[in-house]
Amino acid sequence: MSEELMNIADVESVFSDISTMIYTAKNEVMMRVNTSVISLYWNIGKKLSEEVLQGKKAEYGKNIIGDLSERLTVEYGKGFEKSSVFKMVKFYQEFPEYEKVATLSQQLTWSHFVELLPIEDELKRDFYAAMCKNENWSVRTLRERKKSMLYERTAVSKLPEETIANEIAELRDDKKMSLDMFYRDPYMLDFLGLKDTYSEKDLENAILSELEKFILEMGSDFAFLARQKHIVLDGKDYYMDLLFYHRTLRRLVLIELKLGEFEPQDKGQTELYLRWLEKYEKAEGEESPVALILCAEKSQETIELMELDHGSIHVGQYLTKMPPKELLEKKLSLAIANAREQLEQRKE
Repeated sequence: MSEELMNIADVESVFSDISTMIYTAKNEVMMRVNTSVISLYWNIGKKLSEEVLQGKKAEYGKNIIGDLSERLTVEYGKGFEKSSVFKMVKFYQEFPEYEKVATLSQQLTWSHFVELLPIEDELKRDFYAAMCKNENWSVRTLRERKKSMLYERTAVSKLPEETIANEIAELRDDKKMSLDMFYRDPYMLDFLGLKDTYSEKDLENAILSELEKFILEMGSDFAFLARQKHIVLDGKDYYMDLLFYHRTLRRLVLIELKLGEFEPQDKGQTELYLRWLEKYEKAEGEESPVALILCAEKSQETIELMELDHGSIHVGQYLTKMPPKELLEKKLSLAIANAREQLEQRKE
């Protein structure tokens, strides 16, 4: 009987191993097909841009591409309709560096690229592409992140353009994420479904009950570690609200929740928690812990005077209701302009 059981176990083990081999092989085939398709579309766009559109009158070039599209559709079927072929042309024009395309195509599908093409700002487009690659966003997630104006809400969008380009390249090519890529303001927590009046405990409970959506807003490399982490200092009890670990940043991330406006004393308590985490919780090979204070309101002047717009503590406002898009765009554009103006003043 034991021999029979062992044989069954052996069969199950072999079946499991073969299943893994099949799954791995299928994934590799899919990746190769995806890379080949994207490479094909890029090269088609390149040829049409350089040999058909270049130096030709716009309408004349469009007519030629239309004719070619009809012939390609007859010969090769769906996928070469006029609108699709023009997307290939735009693909090459917006992503002229093939090395960048090759790197992104390891994770991004053609549908991802189609979603990225309407973004006119090159830095913004590169940001979303790099985030898709780094965090394995689906096309739907990319669409949602664009709608919530994630790029404009990140701290990196407020930096000089050369710095932004360097940080995006490091994320895309080396999977190195800076704190400015991670920090954002405001944070959209409209999915929590909170009523008009709620306590810090209600906010904390709502975050934990919608943890998957919260992590998606914060960044998919987040891993939840603890709630109300208890520590004792000089005989006094302290409780940290939420503790996470960020894999790409390779550091602990403490989140402190504040219902009202950020107060200067909040910084002191948070610094104390960070020192404790640095001393007792930081593992070998990790970077120093950082903290995010999420508050309902904040004074930008106070933040600037306390030099909290850079460093290990970041103060971010959270919104439990999505504001009208026009209002959000105006607010974020003003914030970006002000931040860049301050950077120029510091240089002087």
